[in-house]
Amino acid sequence: MDAPQKLSEDVESWETMMFLYNSAIKEVGTKLEILNDEFQYVHQYNPIEYIKSRVKSPESICKKLKRYGKEVSIENMVTYVHDIAGIRIVCSFTSDIYRIADMIGRQNDLTVVSLKDYIRNPKESGYKSYHMLVTVPIFLSDRVVNTSVEIQIRTMAMDFWASLEHKIYYKFEGNAPDYISSDLRECSDIVSQLDEKMLSLNNAILIAKEQQAKNQGRTFIRTK
Repeated sequence: MDAPQKLSEDVESWETMMFLYNSAIKEVGTKLEILNDEFQYVHQYNPIEYIKSRVKSPESICKKLKRYGKEVSIENMVTYVHDIAGIRIVCSFTSDIYRIADMIGRQNDLTVVSLKDYIRNPKESGYKSYHMLVTVPIFLSDRVVNTSVEIQIRTMAMDFWASLEHKIYYKFEGNAPDYISSDLRECSDIVSQLDEKMLSLNNAILIAKEQQAKNQGRTFIRTK
């Protein structure tokens, strides 16, 4: 965790922090677009459906620090709030999630700080996603600052569920009735079944196309 500590020493204001986090979003976002373009070029397939990014507002950061029982300061902001700069990658199939995570992990100018697999180990609420905390070097005119970015990778079905859960969380301020929480967990199971079915269907389509190509005397390259 040396990078966050160095970051807190180098910056002088919240405005500088926001500049650094926005720059980190741009750096990582560009890397992801290049990786997706390369995958399309090599395999004729896009693993990424779309990418969303955001930087938390100062108000949101302050609320999170207070929820953690921490004083509002730049040092605590860097130390305890790891999702200030966030990128969400949404893909079609669960297999794409781990493929993308592997591609990101092999970037030699990104440092993977932590991994959280909420797909194999869902949260109690039913939340499923794959989280990566990385640092990216931001090259300024007089120094280089390693800046944290949280990357969330999930399927479209997982993203739909998470968006609904997020709205409910804020509507009830974290205290939703038990029956709603129970129904959400049930919906999470349905999402998993849907993802498994769609992946199975996609694999069946690829096998059928491969067989069709063989029957026609052509070579079919399987990308999944």
